[in-house]
Amino acid sequence: MPKMKTKSSAKKRFKVTGSGKIKRKHAFKNHILTKKSKKRKLKLTHSGLVDKSDVNSIKEQLRLK
Repeated sequence: MPKMKTKSSAKKRFKVTGSGKIKRKHAFKNHILTKKSKKRKLKLTHSGLVDKSDVNSIKEQLRLK
């Protein structure tokens, strides 16, 4: 059997924390930033965690299961 490869797109977008949770970045902070408030842009800067309903599919893409 050949090796199982991770999905390149998932590899670039997600990181696994020390406790096993999956970290992600927020969307909507690439362009058209003039109409977004400073508060909103600041909140989009910080990373968040993946919702528990999506964890299984992302772990499968990262070949962690």
